[in-house]
Amino acid sequence: MSLVYSTNPDFNIHPEEQQEEITLPPSKQKLTVYLDRRNRGGKSVTLVKGFIGSDVDLAELGRALKSRCGTGGSVKDGEILIQGDCRDKVTTFLTGMGYVAKRGN
Repeated sequence: MSLVYSTNPDFNIHPEEQQEEITLPPSKQKLTVYLDRRNRGGKSVTLVKGFIGSDVDLAELGRALKSRCGTGGSVKDGEILIQGDCRDKVTTFLTGMGYVAKRGN
């Protein structure tokens, strides 16, 4: 990085550091549970969208859901993917944990 002289008195040499996103409490989260089959070779996947918070907390919730459903899955792009059609189990589990969860389709 090269330094260029600036006449702006508010110029900051150090770029703004990204702050860690704060995870909202479960009662303030509005999660939607979808079933998706697109671009998956005909296999169905349960998607959980709408989580607001850190990636670590999202991964922890994904791990708990995979364990509860007894299937595999992953966490990508702010979404939780659970293999198979587990919409009812996922919605029941999330509402039991205090999340506001609803089925999308």
